[in-house]
Amino acid sequence: MTLYLLSVHMVEGEEVPSDDEMQRRFKAVDEFNTKILASGQWVFGGGLYPVDTATVVDATGPEVLVTDGPFAEAKEHIGGFWVLRADDLDAAMKLATEASGACGGPVEVRPFQDDTETL
Repeated sequence: MTLYLLSVHMVEGEEVPSDDEMQRRFKAVDEFNTKILASGQWVFGGGLYPVDTATVVDATGPEVLVTDGPFAEAKEHIGGFWVLRADDLDAAMKLATEASGACGGPVEVRPFQDDTETL
């Protein structure tokens, strides 16, 4: 089985869902999480606080540079993610379809490199 990152994307400035809609999404995500836990596909996952809580640390120069806010200057940001096991990309895409429907947002699918691959 391959590990896949399913990342949920949020778009800055989009209308915030109503409380009722958010509760529906929370329930749907809980149901999805329960299903993938029971199937043994769950590795790790979680929601993230809003992008304005991000901090970037850059230790590539002579001094450590710490800045507030996200690294990427973009309207789209990761709002949460799952790391799941799936037999192949088709199986991961099927899970992403369910995840997107549950959380009410687009979900990007990316495989992890396996231990035999080099950068």
